[in-house]
Amino acid sequence: MKIIETQLPEVKLIEPRAFGDDRGFFLEAFRDEVYRRKVLGDSSLVQINHSRSVGGTLRGLHYQEPKPQGKLVWVPRGAVWDVAVDIRRGSPRFGQWTGHELTDQNHHQLWIPPGFAHGFIVLSEFADFVYGCTDYFASEFDRGIRWDDPTIAVQWPMTCPTLSSKDAGAPALAEAEVLPIFEG
Repeated sequence: MKIIETQLPEVKLIEPRAFGDDRGFFLEAFRDEVYRRKVLGDSSLVQINHSRSVGGTLRGLHYQEPKPQGKLVWVPRGAVWDVAVDIRRGSPRFGQWTGHELTDQNHHQLWIPPGFAHGFIVLSEFADFVYGCTDYFASEFDRGIRWDDPTIAVQWPMTCPTLSSKDAGAPALAEAEVLPIFEG
């Protein structure tokens, strides 16, 4: 696999090797010993989630605090624009973001470490989205940042996405009551 640094050094774009022929392809989506050494460090994946969303759906920007989750994400079917935002108070990159297209054709994965908000918008008719998490989901710590916060200024490829009421009502980054702390 190839690991590519993004604008946010802790966030990694991963290009697994896919072996294909006229029958289809094979790729190793995750191998603990390799990912721990090259991507996750001391973290391990404890929960894997799978969602399906219709085109134009935007989910995010989500994070969990306390008990932050790192996420290894990929799209086995469809296409999304995937975004990670550094929301760690005291970080030299606080409020900065990186975005990458993840598709069933490019097989790319994105590693979003704990302390970052995450969101995606579906570019295809629908998309299946898989994410491995480094901690269990805890609804009482589930939080969000407004997807169109002008201080973050994510360059989303659509201007009128379909949102949940929770995401539509999320606070701006400056109004977030609980944020992770940079431990750099």
